[in-house]
Amino acid sequence: MGTADHPPQRLTAGWAALERDDLRAAERIARDALAKDPEDAESLQLLGSSLLYQNRFYEALAPLIKALEAAPRRGLGHRLGYCYLALGDFAAAERILRREVEAYPDLVDAHNALGVALINQSRREDALAAFRAAARLAPRSAEANNNVANVLSELGRHEEALPYLQQAVEASPQLAEAHHNLGTLLQSLKRHEEAIGSFARAFQLAPRMSYTLSYLVWNKLAICRWDNLAAEVESLRKQVREDDIPVAPLSFLAVSSSAEEQRLCAQRHAREQLPARPTPLAQVARYRHERIRLAYLSADYSEHATAYLTAGLFELHDRSSFEVFGVSYGADDRSPMRSRLERAFDRLVDVQSKGEEETARLLRGMEIDIAVDLKGHTTGARPGILCHRPAPIQASYLGFPGTMGADFIDYILADRFVLPEAQQGCYSEKVAWLPDCYQVNDAGRAIADRTPTRAEAGLPHGGFVFCCFNNNYKITPPVFAIWMRLLREIPGSALWLLEDNATARRNLHAAAQAGGIDAARLVFAPRLAHSEHLARHRLADLFLDTLPCNAHTTASDALWAGLPVLTCAGSSFAARVAGSLLRAVGLDELVTHEAQAYEALALKLARDSDLLAQLRAKLARNRATAPLFDTGRFRRHLESAYRTMWQAWQRGEEPRSFAVDPAE
Repeated sequence: MGTADHPPQRLTAGWAALERDDLRAAERIARDALAKDPEDAESLQLLGSSLLYQNRFYEALAPLIKALEAAPRRGLGHRLGYCYLALGDFAAAERILRREVEAYPDLVDAHNALGVALINQSRREDALAAFRAAARLAPRSAEANNNVANVLSELGRHEEALPYLQQAVEASPQLAEAHHNLGTLLQSLKRHEEAIGSFARAFQLAPRMSYTLSYLVWNKLAICRWDNLAAEVESLRKQVREDDIPVAPLSFLAVSSSAEEQRLCAQRHAREQLPARPTPLAQVARYRHERIRLAYLSADYSEHATAYLTAGLFELHDRSSFEVFGVSYGADDRSPMRSRLERAFDRLVDVQSKGEEETARLLRGMEIDIAVDLKGHTTGARPGILCHRPAPIQASYLGFPGTMGADFIDYILADRFVLPEAQQGCYSEKVAWLPDCYQVNDAGRAIADRTPTRAEAGLPHGGFVFCCFNNNYKITPPVFAIWMRLLREIPGSALWLLEDNATARRNLHAAAQAGGIDAARLVFAPRLAHSEHLARHRLADLFLDTLPCNAHTTASDALWAGLPVLTCAGSSFAARVAGSLLRAVGLDELVTHEAQAYEALALKLARDSDLLAQLRAKLARNRATAPLFDTGRFRRHLESAYRTMWQAWQRGEEPRSFAVDPAE
């Protein structure tokens, strides 16, 4: 927070008490002095400072304002500005702090505080200028360098941010926060090995720091580096169960099958990220429309899995009953998918440059009736928008397979397989159970006509091909051990995986060799255009799912392309998605419930070509008739859920769980 130059030391004892953190004594001395002279600037400054350092920010305002008016001094405006920051009045903080940096342009703390006031108004470029000024004045300041790097990262300028965080670490090698922030930046740059080193050092310095261990585990999963992973995962679960340490929910989904643990994780994350609850905007006034106004919020209106699943739904929504808006806070990649979505919505609103409250007020001005969050706690999510309650009804759907743990989300859209009724207590939301499967699918997804040859894909000409195109972070040591046993039992077989990154490929090759399997039997598929990716599924024989985080979009991709999927259903939402998809396409027999059965059925299918051919033929028949790929049927059920939510709100009822009638 910095210090202010003191006036002549008439209150020497008071300032000494302040310096040694005896704040009550400093307050008492200041009040005694003010009893004799209520307008004395030094006494007002001492009182305001002592109250500020006790976090009594509102009480500190009046004496600091009077002291500043009576006798402006270096650093005094910074203290007043800090009070306004703490109270959330960022415009007032900016006003005071601008005057301070103009009067004392070499005051590092004031530049930093001004940057904080600006960043909280979503004025990133202005904040960056303030933080850069602080960094120029104090090039070895960890705080200033951290601040510059954080804003550059928010602006997507990760490479430019890197030297600032490296400087922060060099300047303060014992500062755990600097190592953590450097790890976060390296993670954004997909430099996972280096990120692991930074997070490991941060965790060593501060084992209770929020999110450090979860990001360490996440980066190890991302490159399939499994040394000490079991112990770290158990420590992570202990942080959730016992230690009240915030853990990243997306990381936790990849390692925990417990819906109850995931609830604790999500609730603590929501409290950490959104500690204050602003006045709900939707309670300011009520309104009625002839059509229900839906807003879908996402960062993924681009070439992204979410867009491929939902585009057909947005196009098919019943416009006689609904107005449908997209709210995009992600980048516009100017892709054909982005253009398709712009046509699919009644209006696609780009809020990438707007802050949470500004976006919430925009939604309120649009009089949105139902706001649907498609991101949850995934990368790039902005739950702070709905924290302001811009819509009377707010729901979580699709992007995050678990509870958001937030009291401003009323409903989660699910089905009875991914979210059994007995697990309602593990969710902060009320449940809207859809028939069939909760996951929407676009029956218009194109599959390229040409199928590449196995040779072109690097696959063996005649051997059995096990396939898993899940992101590499979902591959866990127990699942990989099963896959290696399958390769051992089926001579000439291959395992076809998505190439997420070169480091993961090297680590998986090494793990295979350590298990006695020739690394050449693991074949890695590069990313392709979506239609070509779907077409290459025809080369595989069986898709093997992962646990505790199943295939989600990757499972529906495989089924749409005609490739049978074998899953092992766990106990949490994320561990039951593939099972829900298989049931909705009429392939219940490919849903197992424990690892031994999963392995045994995979082995049986690899050895029994007739049985596998029968399942493939059944999938081909059901693909056109089963509910999974009937986008129109799904749309009717989803709209029925929205109507039920809306009608309950119109009657003044609290949200409640309900099931949509499949006859709708």
